Amino acid sequence: MTRKIILKVKRFVDGDGLIAEDFYSKKEFEIRLYGIDAPEINYCSKIKKDEKELHIPAALLIKLGFMSLEFLKTNLKIGDSCTLIQEENNLLDRYGRTLGYLILNDGSTLNEIMIKKGFAKPYNDVFCEMLPKYQKWNLQAKSKKRGLYSIINKF
Repeated sequence: MTRKIILKVKRFVDGDGLIAEDFYSKKEFEIRLYGIDAPEINYCSKIKKDEKELHIPAALLIKLGFMSLEFLKTNLKIGDSCTLIQEENNLLDRYGRTLGYLILNDGSTLNEIMIKKGFAKPYNDVFCEMLPKYQKWNLQAKSKKRGLYSIINKF
């Protein structure tokens, strides 16, 4: 992990994404929390795919997505400043969103909190340095029925 960006939170996109402003350049950009995946909050092609693969109704997946978003908002507020740390070889996703680990003012990592508390799962389709730990923490959250796992056993 190498690149660090100090930023200010502008608005939330969903349970694993937000819009932030670079503290120095004042440029706004979308951040995708790297290595994690939260359910969608809108009916879209990904929700259709998840519905088919998981055998879970889209309406329930969207409800879970809003629960992830609300949990994210309990850890981060609009106007908060934080630090984005990026892996050198994975700066952007295929949609042009900035990938990274969001470090909160208390030093904790939002991506890690979302996994440990059961409001996101590891994003296994793309490797990140934290993936093995995310997988371990996800299994712990699932076995303890934390977060979304208190309602459903997969998402």
